[in-house]
Amino acid sequence: MTDDPIADLLQSVAAQDRAAFRQLYSEAGAKLMGVLIRMLGTRAEAEDALQEVFTRVWLRAGRFDASKGRGMTWLIALSRNHAIDRLRARPNHVSDDLAMEQAADPAPRAETRLMAQGEARRINECFDTLEPDRAQALRGAYLDGQSYIDLAARFDVPLNTMRTWLRRSLLKLRECMDT
Repeated sequence: MTDDPIADLLQSVAAQDRAAFRQLYSEAGAKLMGVLIRMLGTRAEAEDALQEVFTRVWLRAGRFDASKGRGMTWLIALSRNHAIDRLRARPNHVSDDLAMEQAADPAPRAETRLMAQGEARRINECFDTLEPDRAQALRGAYLDGQSYIDLAARFDVPLNTMRTWLRRSLLKLRECMDT
């Protein structure tokens, strides 16, 4: 066992362990659902996407490499990439106001709210350590699903510079979250 329980579960899932898969869903499903709702805008589409993400996890868990990052990070990246694929396949994007109305969950459990508040506070503190334009670019890429090309144009920087900003900002965030 490592200090990353999600990574341990992913390794068991790679060995086709159904109990580990159920536990992985139990431990990571709510967080991934939050990511998908935030990006896709509707609960129904997010539920469909979550099912597809976990199908991919079952099939691709063997590709996870714990030496390259934490298990939850890999799962969130997988979910984010799937959501971006869905967004790109849409003929028209849902408006931000409509997405926010549909994303609201009327009755989250108290425990879930407290955990989310603590994590959100920690993430916001870490975002505050970044330069403001880097933080905006990171939010645009990983929370709003904007492409690197769109971000490079928005910040008036070359595409490779934007990639460098995002990579270095992610490393800084990771370092901050690990301390």
